[in-house]
Order: sequence, then C-alpha cells, then structure tokens
Amino acid sequence: MDKDINRLKVVLAEKKRTNKWLAEQLGVAPSTVSKWCTNVCQPSLETLLQISECLGVKAQKLLREESDN
Repeated sequence: MDKDINRLKVVLAEKKRTNKWLAEQLGVAPSTVSKWCTNVCQPSLETLLQISECLGVKAQKLLREESDN
C-alpha cells in the first residue's frame, strides 16, 4: 500500500500557506506538520477536519484519491 495518503503539502502550496502557519493555527509543532506533509505520519481524523477548516477546503481535498496513483 502506498504511504502517500494525504495531499496536505499540495493544498498548502495552492493556498499559499506554510507549515509554520498551519502549526500555529493548530497549536502543534512545525515538525509535526512537516511529518504530515511528507506522509511520514498522518493527522487524526479530528485534526484533518481542523486542517480543512483552517484552509477553507473540504476534508476530501486533503486526501489522495485512489486514482491519483
């Protein structure tokens, strides 16, 4: 199974936001956001919903679709 589950890095770039900005919005360490962006680990579902709210996108936009291989 492919580990690249989320598209957070892409969506942050589209919204012209940084990892540091998102970390501040969520109250987490920038290194945590970096791990999410590189798909080293994944945010919880609750956190994913918070991220989508911060970025003004639907949560589905943050997830890689199966056809995105």
